[in-house]
Amino acid sequence: MEIREILRQIRAGKSDRAIGRNLKAHRATVKKYREWAAEQGLLEGELPPIEEVQARLAATLPALPPPRQASSVEPYRAQVEKLRGMGVRISAIYARLQEQGFEGTYAAVQRFVHRLEPPTAEVTVRVERQPGEEAQVDFGYAGYMVDEHSQRRKAWAFVMTLAYSRHQYVEFVFDQRVETWLELHRQAFEFFGGVPMQLAISAAGVAIMIGVAALMEWFAATQGASGGRALGAPTASRGARG
Repeated sequence: MEIREILRQIRAGKSDRAIGRNLKAHRATVKKYREWAAEQGLLEGELPPIEEVQARLAATLPALPPPRQASSVEPYRAQVEKLRGMGVRISAIYARLQEQGFEGTYAAVQRFVHRLEPPTAEVTVRVERQPGEEAQVDFGYAGYMVDEHSQRRKAWAFVMTLAYSRHQYVEFVFDQRVETWLELHRQAFEFFGGVPMQLAISAAGVAIMIGVAALMEWFAATQGASGGRALGAPTASRGARG
C-alpha cells in the first residue's frame, strides 16, 4: 500500500472503511497508519518529501502484515448481520445475496459469517462424494420478502446442493407445508435432470423423509421409463449441516 496515497486520503477526511475499500486493505491496517501519521504530525500542514516520510515509516512503524483483501461480501455486511441476528442460516443468506446480484461463492459468505461469529472449536471430517452419489438439502428461514401480490411476508429458502459438483437449485417459498416441501424436491430433480443416490436432509422429520424417499423412487422410475437419467437407488437420510 503506497504511503503517499493513504496519507492523501486520510488528510482528505475519508474514513478507515472508505480508505480500505479504495485501496483493497483491511480497516485495521488503515487504522494503524492513521495513528502513526497522527503521532508523526503528518495530518496537518505541508507534508515533508516522500523520501523523509518513507524513512520515518521504516524507522518508527513496525512492519505490518500484508493487507488482507476486502471480502466480496463486505458491501452486504449490514444485511448479513441483520439476517444472522434473525437466525437466518448461511445457505439462505447466500441465496438472498444471489437474488441481489452477488457473484461471490458460498464459501466466501461462510468465511465472512465465521469472521463475524467466531465458531467454537470442533472436529470436521471431510467426506468425498462421487458424481450423482449425494445431494444435500437445506430449508431455512430467509427473513421477509415481497410476494407476487406485493405483500411483505415471511419466506423460507430451499437449497439443494449436489455434493460432488456443488451445483445448486435454490427457491424461495412462503409456507412450510409438506406439499410444498415435496414439490420443491420434484422441481429440483427436474432442474438437475435426475435423482441422486441419496439425500442428506437437514432437520427433517421421519414422516417427511419417508415422503421424499417415495418421491425419489417415483421420479427415478418415471425418468427411466421416459429415457431420462436416474442416478442410482435413491434414499433419504437425515443430515446435520451448518
